[in-house]
Amino acid sequence: MRPALLVFLYALAVAWYLPGLLLRLTARGISARLGLAAWLTAMASVLASAVAALQFLVGAAIAGWSRLAAVVCRSVAGAACAPTIYRSAIFELGLGAAATVAALTVAVLTWRYGRGVQQAQRRTRAHAEAARITGCRLPGASPAVVLDAPQPAAYCVPGRPAVIVLTSGALAVLDPAQLTAVLAHERAHLASRHHLLIVLTRGFAASFPAVPLFTHGAPEVARLAEMCADDAAARHSGPRTLIAALLAMGTGMAVPVTALAAAGYATTARVHRLLEPPCRARRARYRLALGAVTLLLAVVSGLVITFAGSLAAHGITAG
Repeated sequence: MRPALLVFLYALAVAWYLPGLLLRLTARGISARLGLAAWLTAMASVLASAVAALQFLVGAAIAGWSRLAAVVCRSVAGAACAPTIYRSAIFELGLGAAATVAALTVAVLTWRYGRGVQQAQRRTRAHAEAARITGCRLPGASPAVVLDAPQPAAYCVPGRPAVIVLTSGALAVLDPAQLTAVLAHERAHLASRHHLLIVLTRGFAASFPAVPLFTHGAPEVARLAEMCADDAAARHSGPRTLIAALLAMGTGMAVPVTALAAAGYATTARVHRLLEPPCRARRARYRLALGAVTLLLAVVSGLVITFAGSLAAHGITAG
């Protein structure tokens, strides 16, 4: 019981108390890629710890069922729990039923998560196919297609093959350089497989709606993925061209690069971080902090699980 409890308490601490720190470190999108890695490492750490705790619990139950029955009985009834009670067939049947319910709950959550991911993938493939059938190919910008719609929009739909979708409204407000920046943004999403990260983390948030790490982490992963794609597009086309494209897409009006000084009214986080990038020292501090958090999560979770495993092995040997 002790190894399972140790690993489970570690998972609880990370899942409930770490999101506050991560939110502060990633709020401004400084070093978005490292921020994304920190959130994903935290989620992987909690999930691996939860699985390990379940394995230790099952192992302890199998290795010492009679001792487990006595511990459960005495934790509820105290000194009133006599051996005749926890060794009775009725008590062991109830304990077995509780263990079965717990195992079924884990199985149902896993099934729901897998089913949700599969449904999201089917919807994505159907949307990509519909876009390829109804849209017109954009010359010289494979695999981009254009849909006839007045609202400016651009997004990528993963699949085999993937497709970038633009509306006619977007083409109306973007000049050639801005269009290139938008396409670079969408290609960065596809190249980094951001869609998989978003589907996975949204699935975790839906499966564990009461766990802060997953409920806060899913929107943060999506936001940081956008910023990572912004950084790739800015390196490709220049930040000023990308800012102009974002403003044009957001306002529905063409915004020339020379008018950016007058367009400082934009308050979205993506535009703000591109307009006012942090100084080198501040960027280095955030990178160091995010890198340290990511490394500590990976190392500490491994040490906790390894230590718990040695405790479990010692307990079995002693038993």
